[in-house]
Amino acid sequence: MSETLSSFAGPATNARKSRPPLYNPEERCRRDGTYWTFVQGILAPIQFIVFLGSLSFVLRYLATGEGLELANHSVIAKTLVLYTIMVTGCIWEKVVFGCYLFAPAFFWEDVFSMLVLALHTAYLVAMLQGLLGSRELMYLALAAYATYAINAAQFILKLRAARLDQEEKLRAAATESAPSSLGVASA
Repeated sequence: MSETLSSFAGPATNARKSRPPLYNPEERCRRDGTYWTFVQGILAPIQFIVFLGSLSFVLRYLATGEGLELANHSVIAKTLVLYTIMVTGCIWEKVVFGCYLFAPAFFWEDVFSMLVLALHTAYLVAMLQGLLGSRELMYLALAAYATYAINAAQFILKLRAARLDQEEKLRAAATESAPSSLGVASA
């Protein structure tokens, strides 16, 4: 009967059961116990807000030709926040998983983060060295921002999957510990 019920759970539930959990119990304890989890939780929305503001300045410049200095300063601010969250994220990853980058649980997110960093850094280098014109520089910023948006989505989806896995474990534990009404009725 339980096999029949699990087939009704759908492919998403079955897929979640087939992949390993994001955190083992020790990693989950380290994640929950470190100050760096709090830091990441604060920096991520700050970075997103800075991203949205900067994106609006970059798009305004591209649309009107006005506000180049503001757009440049906003991209610099976004890049500095990105560097901050990357450094603190590496520390968090070391505390939780034992390595600064490329822990198996976040390998592909970290790989893509390297592209995000490379494009943001290319923007700074191109701006400081005068390697690109103003419009080309803004297009480079947009490319960096597109990769950032993809990377942010990767992390959000990964963390959502981890939350769903944890909720499923808690439901399973509650179901196992609940007394069976069938056993009481037959006694």
